Amino acid sequence: MRKTSNSALSAMSERKKTAGTGAINEDEPLELASNIELTQSLTAFREWRRRAVDKAGAVKVGLVPTMGALHAGHMSLIEQAKKDCDIVVVSIFVNPLQFGPNEDYTRYPRTLSTDMKMLSDAGVHCVFNPSVEELYGQGAGTDATTVVVPPRFLIERLCGEFRPGHFEGVATVVCKLCNVVRPDYAYFGEKDYQQLQVVQRLVSDLNLNLEIRPVPIVREHDGLALSSRNAYLSKEERAKAPLIYQTLLQVKKHIFAENVPVEQALAEGRKRLGAEGFEVQYLQACDAETLAFLDTRKIPMVILTAAKLGAVRLIDNIIIRD
Repeated sequence: MRKTSNSALSAMSERKKTAGTGAINEDEPLELASNIELTQSLTAFREWRRRAVDKAGAVKVGLVPTMGALHAGHMSLIEQAKKDCDIVVVSIFVNPLQFGPNEDYTRYPRTLSTDMKMLSDAGVHCVFNPSVEELYGQGAGTDATTVVVPPRFLIERLCGEFRPGHFEGVATVVCKLCNVVRPDYAYFGEKDYQQLQVVQRLVSDLNLNLEIRPVPIVREHDGLALSSRNAYLSKEERAKAPLIYQTLLQVKKHIFAENVPVEQALAEGRKRLGAEGFEVQYLQACDAETLAFLDTRKIPMVILTAAKLGAVRLIDNIIIRD
């Protein structure tokens, strides 16, 4: 099994439980509404589940896994979960295993008080907000943690090329959260399309007793896909960021409306973004299920991109289904 590239776990003992609880980057005191339960240990969550779910009988439980710093994109997942389920659980956990050595684990926004208010207003029943030690154990580290390794063809290209170990971290924490919460359905946004494919394959391959339900991307008025990392953008970068979505639309038009060869359309898109100051990591057309690169038109297709604008890494995609 390949080791997960990750230096964040080595700092866990120094950061202690604040890394998992959302206490960092937030000074506002936490006040809980009476309609929502906050659990921060496995024991507390399991006891809540026993009282709220097991005794209730045949109820449907929905899980919305998040890293906090909630926005309208997360709320769309919760809205769908509320339509489908009797009980909705939201996890808030900044997972160190999916961050690389030079990524933003230590400065990722942690806003538990604000998140809890949003979740209470949304009618969420329970928030599971464990510390790193609670979820991974006191001795957690790259060599001391059982890591779930998804199929290589899903994780070694696109984001996986630039974030080695990331999808192993995602798969591991999703497996853990699903084993703890035991949901009937878990909700993931289509913005993180490669992650969605990895998680769907994880559930299928490991015979997890739940269904993954994708939810469409939520965008700002100018097309920028909502992301917690958008908060890192400067005013000038924020004004430029919607060009990512505009470029995806242009590539789609070239391929499907103007019969431009796929690679030519992609090359023009990369050039357009590069000319505007984006550092393009990839802009690819892929099979919507296997993520194999495509050089000819095929439906369903997904056009995906990741590009850095200044220090901020942005991802987006367009799915062509018909």
